[in-house]
Amino acid sequence: MTVASVRAAWWARRALPHVRRQLRAGRLNDLDVKPPPALPPDAGRGVTAALGRLPSSCLERAVLLQSWHAAQGEPVDVIIGVTGRQGFRAHAWLESEPAPASPQFDEIFRLRS
Repeated sequence: MTVASVRAAWWARRALPHVRRQLRAGRLNDLDVKPPPALPPDAGRGVTAALGRLPSSCLERAVLLQSWHAAQGEPVDVIIGVTGRQGFRAHAWLESEPAPASPQFDEIFRLRS
């Protein structure tokens, strides 16, 4: 892992609890995510690795990845979807990621970048 990837992972590790507290307080529309340090785009591997190792919800993951992409000049929206036919489930993902194939999620909210 490169030094830049380690710095990106460290940013994700430090930002996650802050995002988690804000989401638990109901601050979805006005999240304050500290931007990541200026790093090359391939350092995003560190963010992905950190989020894969730290316990995080799909919404927390999506919000941090949204912040990373925005800092790279690639704004993406977070999509929140729900199911309803076969039991209620909710999921969050980035618009740049494929929507989950099964079960089918209907978009109910979009957090703009």
